[in-house]
Amino acid sequence: MALNTSAEAPLPVGEVSRLIGGWIERLGAVWVEGQITQLSRRPGAGVVFMTLRDPSYDISVSVTCFRQVFDAVADVVAEGARVVVHAKPEWYAPRGQLSLRAVEIRPVGIGELLARLEQLKRTLGAEGLFALDRKKVLPFLPHRVGLVCGRASAAEHDVLEMARRRWPAVRFEVRNVAVQGVHAVAQVVQAVKELDELPDVDVIIVARGGGSVEDLLPFSDEQLVRAVSECRTPAVSAIGHEPDAPLLDLVADLRASTPTDAAKKVVPDVGEELDRVRQLRDRALRTVQGLLDREERGLAQALARPAMEHPQRMVDAREAEVDALVARGRRVLGHLLDRAESELAHTRARVVSLSPAATLERGYAVLQRADGAVVRSPEDVAAGDELRARVSEGEFAVRVTG
Repeated sequence: MALNTSAEAPLPVGEVSRLIGGWIERLGAVWVEGQITQLSRRPGAGVVFMTLRDPSYDISVSVTCFRQVFDAVADVVAEGARVVVHAKPEWYAPRGQLSLRAVEIRPVGIGELLARLEQLKRTLGAEGLFALDRKKVLPFLPHRVGLVCGRASAAEHDVLEMARRRWPAVRFEVRNVAVQGVHAVAQVVQAVKELDELPDVDVIIVARGGGSVEDLLPFSDEQLVRAVSECRTPAVSAIGHEPDAPLLDLVADLRASTPTDAAKKVVPDVGEELDRVRQLRDRALRTVQGLLDREERGLAQALARPAMEHPQRMVDAREAEVDALVARGRRVLGHLLDRAESELAHTRARVVSLSPAATLERGYAVLQRADGAVVRSPEDVAAGDELRARVSEGEFAVRVTG
């Protein structure tokens, strides 16, 4: 019912608290799911106090129950565990505080947790957060390694010890955070983001030394997975829990089976690298030596050839070949000239034998009239004509007398 109040007639705080308590008293029992963030079991006390938190809305409520109710699940329930509580709301009027009186506590089953993780895994996988092409390559020798781990934990000791044993000069930027419980996700996410913003941090290792599925829930939290996927710095997941890999293993650029394994994969071994350098140097020396030996043998074989041992012999042989070719050329040219001379003599003899001069040499003469015409018949001349007689040795004038 609505209350009639005013500035002149206000209700006392106690009355308001009593009325709230009456309204809450009329509520029935409810089933509530949340995460236990604080747990107090005093020795000899018959009541157990705890705080139940909703991570989604960051809201907490106090819960009380009798010891026998909590003892029924004490072996499987601890701080950080998610539970379902059957409780009745109560209002403590003197303090104005709401609480729940639990009559039954049920831990959230492993099967239900795995189903939720599988659904989250499919959702994030569909977004491409686990794709191989998103994976970044780790540097060969990081200048500084970021490490997110529990305070004074075995994981921190293993990573630092193994890394410094492999490469003593390696430097670390360590962020100690809660790796279990209600505050783990927020602290790990903040540490990862801080290290990602440091320009000299070349790789980030998120390490924890294993645990139960419930203990590793922070490393499957969606907020942490998205934070790692958005990092510009390569991230390594080193959660030492083989049977059930948290989602951090899938989104990280490299997964290590243990913190020690992470140190081995991130930091090179100085001894191994020196051995590799020595092997490469020896291989290079053997290659160069083999090349020099091969060239030296080739040079020795070339120098052992007769032309290299007695180069003048080759000149002499070539000189003899040139002399033989010159002599052959002269013989061929002489033969050609002799043949041409013989052919020319034969041709000249044929020309001379066919020449009119040859006929004249045999005593014949050629008579020509004054106009140069040759007299071929007696009818061509008349008595008294002046003719020229041409003989072998010259010509002379004649007169026709009859």
